[in-house]
Amino acid sequence: MKKLLIIPFLLLTINLSAESQTSRIDKNLTIYTDVMRQLDINYVDTLNYDDLIESSINQMLRKVDPYTMYIPKSEDDELRRITQGKYGGVGALIMYRDSNVYVNELYEGMPAHLAGLLPGDRFVTVDGMDCTGKNTKEVSDRLRGKPGTTISITMERNSQLITKEVTRRDIHLPAVGCATVLQDSIGYIFFNEFTTNSAQELLVALDQMVQTNHIKRLIIDLRGNGGGLIDEAIQLVGFFVPKDTEVVSTKGKVERSNHSYKTKTSPIFPNMPLAVLVNNQSASASEIVAGALQDLKRATIIGERTFGKGLVQNIRPIAYGGHLKVTTSKYYLPSGRCIQAIDYAERQRGHQLHRDTAGGILPDVVLTDSQKLDITYNLYRDHLFFDYANRYYHQHDMIAPAKDFQLNDSDLDAFCQFLDEKQFSYETETGRHLGELIDMAKQEDIDSTLLADLEAFKPRLTEDYRAAIQRNREEVEKLLGGEIVKRYHYHRGYYEYLLRYDKEVKRALEVVSQAN
Repeated sequence: MKKLLIIPFLLLTINLSAESQTSRIDKNLTIYTDVMRQLDINYVDTLNYDDLIESSINQMLRKVDPYTMYIPKSEDDELRRITQGKYGGVGALIMYRDSNVYVNELYEGMPAHLAGLLPGDRFVTVDGMDCTGKNTKEVSDRLRGKPGTTISITMERNSQLITKEVTRRDIHLPAVGCATVLQDSIGYIFFNEFTTNSAQELLVALDQMVQTNHIKRLIIDLRGNGGGLIDEAIQLVGFFVPKDTEVVSTKGKVERSNHSYKTKTSPIFPNMPLAVLVNNQSASASEIVAGALQDLKRATIIGERTFGKGLVQNIRPIAYGGHLKVTTSKYYLPSGRCIQAIDYAERQRGHQLHRDTAGGILPDVVLTDSQKLDITYNLYRDHLFFDYANRYYHQHDMIAPAKDFQLNDSDLDAFCQFLDEKQFSYETETGRHLGELIDMAKQEDIDSTLLADLEAFKPRLTEDYRAAIQRNREEVEKLLGGEIVKRYHYHRGYYEYLLRYDKEVKRALEVVSQAN
């Protein structure tokens, strides 16, 4: 009898809860509409209602999670970039510096490269828009547009104005940033992102190394890979594990969000030893691949704990041609663990967000990339590697292949002469903070003897930059040489060049060479 009474009571409670929730939504929508109506009737000036509504939607969604977003019809290019990994543009990375926007990097074979733009070029006008005072988003929005349309770009290079006609096209960056053979028949693939056909692109690169170079082992580098399409992740895992193996499952509020993703084909490389490199920027689909291969004991995972992005987004159409990219479920690996590290529902409950240490993928071999604030930090911060690479490019018609290029003593001497021209002075961060401490001590009327001791200590933290470069020569060669290589061999060559300095790759070589 008690069971018969409890069941209808629970049903009644659920129904009342659903009705209460609907009532709250209706109430708040009514309030919102009334606020807009009162603004329309009474506000002293004319308002831009499209902008107000879009801003309020975006502000609301920021309180939900970082991944749920509104995409109005006017931003169809952004939707294509999210779903297909491509957009209409010119194929250049740009940067903001000294109140101007510059070309930072070119994608090989893309319109900006073919039109003759160069890193370091300053944007003067883009399609009739004066770039003075504009930020990178404003310039980027002007550069993007419908593929096949032509825009006029005026740049400043070495104090001269240069105008180029550039025809936009679909910009689809290769998923495989680098595929090369390392020692002992070990292949290496740097994988950029999970976009349409990206898994197939990896397969083509891997198969070519197998056929041509007879590799027997593989390192897949997912560091910095922010994820993308789940189907591509499933397909990639399927190259190495049996058919019908569960790779990941999703669980959400509604039944259609619950799904089990399994491999659909027989493996092509079922026994190839694998190592997968990850770091704290590896997220989403990258974590699915690394976590599934780890759970299935199919690969050794090496690096840092991953980001912990285990939330699933789907694109839903909404009124007037817009779309909502909305979080619908969470990812769970074959072992049952959830990838997600932050519970954004805590914010709705009024609690402070925190990162769950159980989230993300903890590697089998943990390596921490410790960053030092040495002289390379100052040189990079002040764009001096970038500027010298531009000069080097104008002075040298060609360089050796990326994997063979090496800076020598005369190259470093020339770089130091360039630093002298720029009147570069090296101040350590410790020295800078000590200077601030001395200034504060003077304001606080600290004992003169102690103040004198502090001032006497400061020269010991000042060092000739040439000595600091020699002490950190390997890191300087890595960063300066990499910037130079990008001018000639673009991103693919840049990855090849950096491999010789990569401690994580060296550790992965040790691990995968010992795998059965």
